[in-house]
Amino acid sequence: MESLYFLVPCALVFIALAVKALFWAINNGQYDNLDTEAHRILFDAEQPKKDDSAKTDAEKTAE
Repeated sequence: MESLYFLVPCALVFIALAVKALFWAINNGQYDNLDTEAHRILFDAEQPKKDDSAKTDAEKTAE
């Protein structure tokens, strides 16, 4: 029971800090554009393809 005298105020302080962090994020525009990051992975740049035409037949068989 005595531990509740410590844990309840700690929980209330933690909740207050979480709410303050949430409002800070909202006021600083963290939630303004949620769609760009979700679509960015779909429009990833293509990797350049390796040019195998410069290799000789001996190098190709060694691989």
